[in-house]
Amino acid sequence: MKNKSLLITGGTGSLGKALTQHILTKYPEIRRLIIFSRDEQKQFQMAQEFSETEYPQIRYFIGDVRDRDRLIRAFKGVDYVIHAAAMKHVHLAEYNPEECIKTNIGGAQNVVDACLETNVERVVALSTDKACAPINLYGATKLTSDKLFVAANNIKGDSPIRFSVVRYGNVMGSNGSVIPFFISKKKNGGILPITDPNMTRFNISLQGGVDMVMYALEEAWGGELFVPKIPSYRITDVAEAVGPECEKPVVGIRPGEKIHEEMITPSDSFYTYDLGEYYAILPVTHQWNLEDYLKKFQAKKVSQGFSYNSGENTEWETVQGLRDLIKEHVDSTFIL
Repeated sequence: MKNKSLLITGGTGSLGKALTQHILTKYPEIRRLIIFSRDEQKQFQMAQEFSETEYPQIRYFIGDVRDRDRLIRAFKGVDYVIHAAAMKHVHLAEYNPEECIKTNIGGAQNVVDACLETNVERVVALSTDKACAPINLYGATKLTSDKLFVAANNIKGDSPIRFSVVRYGNVMGSNGSVIPFFISKKKNGGILPITDPNMTRFNISLQGGVDMVMYALEEAWGGELFVPKIPSYRITDVAEAVGPECEKPVVGIRPGEKIHEEMITPSDSFYTYDLGEYYAILPVTHQWNLEDYLKKFQAKKVSQGFSYNSGENTEWETVQGLRDLIKEHVDSTFIL
């Protein structure tokens, strides 16, 4: 990172702010860290926490990933790009499909184009478990985005740029996620609505997401889709962890929701390798030698038909474990 310039699209989001904290703390010699987003109020608020006076490396850049020309201007002189901007709420995407497509697909292609037209060296795009075998529009747009970033490695010509993708599950405590929602409901009426008592989700901390992005930024050869090995939780256990005394009515799943999430399907198993801490779904067409890659990462091919599903996971969060995680990662004042 020394004397390098890094830009985060959607940088005012939960992960963008966590990445900012991590980078400014661990890499103080970074030349420039650019927060690119379209919400001026969030940028104003974030600048109170990370001011340009205290952190002279940081810059705030208003812009929308839908605007290709603005991206090209923002990317000039940038070495690394982390693409975190997206419309992410499943039910809102179902109701506003065209807006979701413009941001998640059109925006992704604009980021690819802008990176290719400037001198960006490495790009990491954020994905989601909902992009795996999608049943909702949000997941379908993110799957398309994944494909665009992976395929970008095939059209880069002699540029040294590397595009890769990271895919993970629910980020504990992120904006709009279930734990802050339940905590809010507990404080305001004490009723925690359960969509389906059988529902499960993967769980990753903000720092786990940050570590994975940084791993991809440093280690990717180009075209990989990285998947972390993380535990699952049952939605009923989350509700019990937050409010054991609360009412928990079953209200039914919302449009586009799954009972269980996937991150690797049996069809992906033909191209999936175990790297130890992560899985990597490798591109069908790649610009590097596969044997060299496997040797470098001591990668092992998963068995044919292997899948990674939140309902069939081998590692699970407990109620007490969730309470401890909530206090550590979401709300330090959390008391039962």
